[in-house]
Amino acid sequence: MDIINEIKKIAKNSDIVLKLMFINIVIFLLVHLIVVIYIVINPSVAQPDSEILKWISVPANLNVLIYRPWTLITYMFLQYDIIHILFNMLWLYWFGKIFLQYLTKKQLLNVYILGGLAGAIFFILAFNIFPIFESYYKKSIALGASASVMAIAIAISYYVPNYTIQLVLIGKVKLKFIAIVVVVIDLISITSENSGGHIAHLGGAAFGFLFTYQLKNKKKDITKGFGGFMDNIFSIFNSKPKMKVSYDKKQDKPPKDDMEYNEYKNNNQNDIDIILEKISKSGYDSLTKKEKETLFKMSNKNKK
Repeated sequence: MDIINEIKKIAKNSDIVLKLMFINIVIFLLVHLIVVIYIVINPSVAQPDSEILKWISVPANLNVLIYRPWTLITYMFLQYDIIHILFNMLWLYWFGKIFLQYLTKKQLLNVYILGGLAGAIFFILAFNIFPIFESYYKKSIALGASASVMAIAIAISYYVPNYTIQLVLIGKVKLKFIAIVVVVIDLISITSENSGGHIAHLGGAAFGFLFTYQLKNKKKDITKGFGGFMDNIFSIFNSKPKMKVSYDKKQDKPPKDDMEYNEYKNNNQNDIDIILEKISKSGYDSLTKKEKETLFKMSNKNKK
């Protein structure tokens, strides 16, 4: 059908933020469609949505989780309420677009998935350790992209804390203040009705902070190993041989492939940001010989 082909074309040509939004929305619609079909076939079932959601939501009960390990991934793409998916997708779009201005799409995807996993781990550990959750942890589940979105939001807020956005009714606000407010809200809401969700948010936030802290201060991308693992997994299902594009670093010649060029460009920008921050704190003389050479090369490029 033309409509299906058009949808496929839009999804294929979209950036990683829109692709993630597309996946979340499609799963949202499919789950609701399955629930409707389930009700028609089994009208006597009291809570058909609960029966379906339990297979793709992550459970706090370890005895159940061991038989449903896939839920550690599926839960972060699952929303059931319209308000839930609306706010998650808006946050993913706003912060995801800012993220891509400074970092790569592969890093965004890695942070989304690993942030979601961190949220699930925080949720499971909290419900199995703290006595306050003892009475109902066996039946508790978590679902939603909130932890993944929080990881992206906190990661970019720490990376460019003074980046300013315009909020309705409030005006211009720096990302660092938004990050502080949402984390504080989650902290004071741990004992609320949605305690599991808020704990998962904090898990995602913790990973987002750790990712950027390592990237800015130690120049280490802690998601790189996971990204390589995912590339190997996807390569199993990809029958087409890939042409590897390389370049001579000594000549500083960028790759010809668009994806590699964007990654190359973003990595260079990361180095420059770190060097400039070092100059602002300790002065030009604090730079190493290699850092001075990098700064010199990039300044010559800009003049051209």
